[in-house]
Parts: sequence; C-alpha cells; structure tokens
Amino acid sequence: MLPEYEKIAQAFCNPRQSAPSNLSVIEESAATGELAALYNHFREHFGRSDVPGILKCFATHPPLLKHMMDLSESLIFADGHLGRRHKEMIATLVSTQNSCPYCADSHGYFLRVHGGSAQVLAAIQANDLHSTELNLAEQSLLEFAREVNLNSSAIGRADIELLMQSGWSELQIAEAVHVAALFSTFNRVANAFGLRSQGLLSLYEHDAEGASVEGGGIEWTDS
Repeated sequence: MLPEYEKIAQAFCNPRQSAPSNLSVIEESAATGELAALYNHFREHFGRSDVPGILKCFATHPPLLKHMMDLSESLIFADGHLGRRHKEMIATLVSTQNSCPYCADSHGYFLRVHGGSAQVLAAIQANDLHSTELNLAEQSLLEFAREVNLNSSAIGRADIELLMQSGWSELQIAEAVHVAALFSTFNRVANAFGLRSQGLLSLYEHDAEGASVEGGGIEWTDS
C-alpha cells in the first residue's frame, strides 16, 4: 500500500467524492467486465477503498485506463531518477499553474506525506520559486518544470546545461519533463470533465490536528 493511501485509510475523515460536473463517468457500481477488473486491481494493489475520479475519467476507454494506471504506477507513484518528493513538487506546481483544483489538492497532499513541509507547499502554491524554503537545486528544477508546462518551445540546450550545473543529471531532467508533461495532461482532463477537489489537504490538516489533540492516530511529520 502506498503511504498516502495508507494514511487515507487510517484517517478520521474520508476524501470527498463527487461525480464530475461536465461529463459522465462509469462509477464503480456500474462497472462490468474489463473495467470492473481494472477498478478492482486499483483497489487491491494500491490499498484504497474507492477509485479516484481521475481514473474514472479514462474509463470510457478501458485500454487507455490500463495504460494510464501502469504509467502512473511506474512513473508517478514510485521513486525513479527523481524521488517522490521532487515529483510531487513538480506535480503540485504544474497543477497549480493550470488551475486544476483536483490535482493541486491531491498532489499537494502527497507532497506533504512524502516529506514536503507546509512552508514548501505554500511557496509552490504561491508560485514563489525563489523561496528560501527551496534549496537552489530545487528552485532550478521547478523553474524548468514551469517552463515545460507553460513555454516548452522556448527550452534550449542552455536550459539543460544550467540545470546540470545545479546538480541534476540528464536522466533526472528527462524525468522532470515527463512528470510535468503528464500532469499537463491530467490537469486538462480533470478540468474538462469537471472534477472537484477531494479535499485531501483539508483531510491532512484535520487528521494532524486530531492526532495532536487525541495523542494518537496518524503521525504527520514536516521536513
């Protein structure tokens, strides 16, 4: 089970779930055949009791849903050339830039779970990429991710070399491109379907407060 889904399972409250406001999706209760099997695989493999709305947006074409699940598992929800914390920084930044409340909330929550402090999250949400809460290498990486999302045609070899001078390898930079570009897609799908925020950041704050007051429950930590 992923740490973020384990914490959701242990939470005092549940994530908000609502149908997209613009386009219909196939809900879990109506899924059959290949789609039902994919939904069940997600629940069993990731340890979450419900299927997130973003996955349902791809369920109109089950082979596409399978590919997106595989891609997310291998690229987003796993350490690679970049670790999860830096991937979630990129995901949160791009989703905020694209005004995607669903993804910005979800991946802001994942960033917190994977060691991002409240101050780091606030800097990214404010698009303050020169914040002292971010080290110089992170500032450079996020500036680059912003360019990938908003102005990729302007990127040249000099931008890559500047990142490498900050300590990032070409493989890490390539992975940053993939993560930023993938979230540009996720954001547009979520917004066009009309997905609302799941309220995961509110859930985080509620459970952190509950754990502190009650002396038990989830142990949230800041870096």
